Amino acid sequence: MSRSTTTAFDLPDHLAAKADPALVAGDEQHFAAIAQTLAESIADLTDRLDAERRAPGGTGQAALDRDLEVHRLAARLRTLRRFGLDLCLGRIVAADGAEPVYVGRLGLTDRTGRRLLLDWRSPAAEPFFGATHADPMGLASRRRYRWTRGRVTDYWDEVFTADGLAGHAALDDQSAFIASLGAHRSARMRDVLGTIQADQDAVIRAGSDGALVVDGGPGTGKTVVALHRTAYLLYADPRLGHRRGGVLFVGPHQPYLAYVADVLPSLGEEGVRTCTLRDLVPEGATAVVERDPEVARLKSSAEMVTAIEAAVRFHEEPPARGTVVATPWADVRLGPDDWAEAFAAAEPGTPHNEAREQVWEALLGILVDAHDTEEASPDEVRAALRRDGELRAVLDRTWPLLEAADVIGDLWSVPAYLRHCAPWLSAADVRTLQRPDPRAWTTADLPLLDAARQRLGDAKAARRTRRQAVVSAAERARMADVIDELIATDDSELLLMTTLRHEDLRDALVDPDALPTAEPDQLAGPFAHVVVDEAQELTDAEWQVLRLRCPSGSFTVVGDRAQARHGFTESWPERLERVGLRRVTVASLGINYRTPAEVMAEAEPVIRAVLPDANVPTSVRSTGVPVVHGPVSELRPILDRWLAEHDEGTACVIGDPAFPATSRVRSLTPELAKGLEFDLVVLVDPEAFGSGIEGAVDRYVAMTRATQRLVVLTSS
Repeated sequence: MSRSTTTAFDLPDHLAAKADPALVAGDEQHFAAIAQTLAESIADLTDRLDAERRAPGGTGQAALDRDLEVHRLAARLRTLRRFGLDLCLGRIVAADGAEPVYVGRLGLTDRTGRRLLLDWRSPAAEPFFGATHADPMGLASRRRYRWTRGRVTDYWDEVFTADGLAGHAALDDQSAFIASLGAHRSARMRDVLGTIQADQDAVIRAGSDGALVVDGGPGTGKTVVALHRTAYLLYADPRLGHRRGGVLFVGPHQPYLAYVADVLPSLGEEGVRTCTLRDLVPEGATAVVERDPEVARLKSSAEMVTAIEAAVRFHEEPPARGTVVATPWADVRLGPDDWAEAFAAAEPGTPHNEAREQVWEALLGILVDAHDTEEASPDEVRAALRRDGELRAVLDRTWPLLEAADVIGDLWSVPAYLRHCAPWLSAADVRTLQRPDPRAWTTADLPLLDAARQRLGDAKAARRTRRQAVVSAAERARMADVIDELIATDDSELLLMTTLRHEDLRDALVDPDALPTAEPDQLAGPFAHVVVDEAQELTDAEWQVLRLRCPSGSFTVVGDRAQARHGFTESWPERLERVGLRRVTVASLGINYRTPAEVMAEAEPVIRAVLPDANVPTSVRSTGVPVVHGPVSELRPILDRWLAEHDEGTACVIGDPAFPATSRVRSLTPELAKGLEFDLVVLVDPEAFGSGIEGAVDRYVAMTRATQRLVVLTSS
């Protein structure tokens, strides 16, 4: 909650005119109502949450519903406690003279049902972000607030009609937004919801059918759009709710995820899974960058992903010779046709390790049918067969449980296996892909490991399923003994205990908590929608990793072709359709809200030298601070002076890995700086970043991280 004060406004002396009661009295009255309702809502939510947590957990759907309600109440309570009056972003006044409508981070109504805040994602709030002088969207005026520690320290009015002039003090249409652009940066992305622009809002509110590409150069707000679009879709599209698959947000690297970590929670969305591509694969934590460009090229193709199917099929061949299986009642011969029938019983699309149990059950069925039921019951025969180690050993050889690491490792260490699985590779390609340590994983291996894991399923889960069957059978046998004992001692007139012989009742007595289980992989999907930032860097194989997690093909693809380090010669539709996405729509952002014109004047020639058609955005502001060039020896003095002159803000040194980072000065490579922004950027020997497209892109990306000043230092 905000401070207990007699006014919500704390305007500095030079803005005293804006404190005129004629201008803010209506706001003060409305804020008082919001404050009262917030206090009541927090108290009510706290009581309801306590009651839900004290209530019995229940079982099945009831337990799930209770957990979801606890999660929903707790999330809203955290949002209300995180903000106070600054839940309010601003207000809009319609041209028809209706009462002002206040727009907030979430909706809020008082006890009488009066709407105090309109959720920013609702259709009625769209004019707050989308109205322009060219298209006022029915507005007479719009007011935006700047909040500092729960108090309004400035506000700005925009007027769209002549009647809207009455009662407004600040008529600079862009003042709120331009002022926000000049604010100091910190280690976390700042809150920009209240200043989202019309071009960005149109993309945020676009539908989720198919793949929407948000294409834009540096500083156009692509990341802002991606994050706010995530929150908007979860609110507006019932197909994407958390109970229907939810949304996966994929960023380029961990510094990026740390930078944007506060944004979605500040928008009231805490259930979104965020990760990098590395995080989707267990081996990603230790994989190193693939340094051999030819190896990277061969492994990154979508065709190589298809080799996984052949690699798994190699381990699903039925025995070519028959097998004699002995039981206490008969010797039964399993011929090649019987084995082929059992192997064909695996349902299409079932992961290899899970399908193995289907094959096993089919084998048991064939053998049980070959026995004389007068000599032994099917259950007795089946139990004996389950104990047959030789039969299980034959299945282990012909349909073994497989680990993804073993399958991919064999490709890089057994040339004949690789030639069998990828016949299109030349002999030279096969030699190139072989390596002494098959498990020395690199980033190029990760999509293939993921594809193998998806095709195989979890071997541990398959073993766990087998153990569950054994434990469950033992539990049922134990309960059968208990039931027999209860029946034997039942002296009631109606012999009620005999009803326990019913199979369903016997199974219901088995304790599910006694069965071995495992935590599900929260990143395995499927997800209803996937948002991927810096998507221009993804290889064909990496795209398959994401497509497997979103079968619907509902994607938000955020990127800039001019920032692709390895080039991007296709159009976005060509690129995405080639990797299997359909219904591709492209939305372009061309206004640079972050990078000053002085910096872009130096950055633009760098990228146009290698990509003449690059989508270089137009900067909307100028700082009057020229780009500074100097020797590397000036690095420390420049940073010391900047830190002494600025109590706030962040700086970044790009190109000097040995430079020690501090709480306000980062030291990053060009790749890890992508997606971030800093008040001051110091480039050290940018020509050493490399040649060709890769070097030019790295220099362009590094230069455009600056929001205030850029310094370029060289050794010569």
